Amino acid sequence: WRPDACDRLPPRIREFSPLTCMTTCRNPDCLTFDLCMQFATTGCPLTLRRTAKLEHEELCKFQPYSCPCPGTPCRWQGSLDAVVPHLKQQHKSITTLQGKDILFTAAGVDLPGTINWVMVQSCFGFHFLLVLEKRERPREHQQFFALVLLIGTRKQAKKFVYRLELSKSSRLLAWEASPRSILEGVASVITNTDCLVFDKATARLFAENGNLDINVSICYT
Repeated sequence: WRPDACDRLPPRIREFSPLTCMTTCRNPDCLTFDLCMQFATTGCPLTLRRTAKLEHEELCKFQPYSCPCPGTPCRWQGSLDAVVPHLKQQHKSITTLQGKDILFTAAGVDLPGTINWVMVQSCFGFHFLLVLEKRERPREHQQFFALVLLIGTRKQAKKFVYRLELSKSSRLLAWEASPRSILEGVASVITNTDCLVFDKATARLFAENGNLDINVSICYT
């Protein structure tokens, strides 16, 4: 093996014949691909070397997105640009509020069973999915999970910070974090407890007539 073995192949072989290169050069970074293969069928036009290909696929805007709406059996998949139109057309109960500071009201938090409350917040040219999920635990124990997901890529999500606040009288409960991308999903965020978590007793402290108000603020960092 010689480090320059790949470089001495004819240009067309270097560009379009990774197998020929592989038999001559055992360095995997020498391998080239004529397509970003994983997402080529959904529109990715790039030709990348192996290492760059793996890095690109983490951020590729052509990777398919699943419907981010929790608590529904929706099997929709599509491009990132199609997520918000899908939510507006197929999940019409989800309302959208404009602005970096909004009030997210969850009605009926005292009702039994597993329930999801979902809203979309639009600001800074992006859309954010606001989710409050209540889960039933053994012995009538209930847990609430409040979180924000960016309808965007993981890289874009790192540019924002969100803050959730529950307040009533002299009480205040707050959570601040960077949103996750909808690629990671609600279930993953809850499993990793990367969200605001509180129990039934806490919900009652802040609720008014079964309605829970959550102040949501989003900042661009």
